[in-house]
Amino acid sequence: MNFLQSSIAIAALTLASSSFAQMTPIGTWHSIDDKTKEAKIEISLTETNGVITGKVLKLLRPSAKQDAVCSECTDDRKDKAILGMELIRGAKKTEGKNEWEGGTILDPENGKIYKLKLTPMNEGKELEVRGYIAFFSRGQTWVRVK
Repeated sequence: MNFLQSSIAIAALTLASSSFAQMTPIGTWHSIDDKTKEAKIEISLTETNGVITGKVLKLLRPSAKQDAVCSECTDDRKDKAILGMELIRGAKKTEGKNEWEGGTILDPENGKIYKLKLTPMNEGKELEVRGYIAFFSRGQTWVRVK
């Protein structure tokens, strides 16, 4: 293999690996309001030992109270600040699929905790976030922050 062929191969592998790396929920996301279609929360999803957690980095609505607390929460997050709060807990990659589940997500507006499924879409630029309680489910599409 000559220098040009080697350079092309390395460039192709670099592009492929960076594209593949984005097909993960790890990163920073904006949750989008169902009604207004505006970003409402900025959330950082991180992974430790194969387990994903998600914390609120910013409250983005102009009317958001930056010192708001989760008064409706019923667990250890009750009356704690939403800014910095862990909304996603315990999600793990589903074997053989490009999705993560098994964890929970908290809706800080009503204090409800839902079972969780995360699915990267659109080459990792979007994240389908689906919460389940019994037979009911609700989904949102989050947008990756560049």
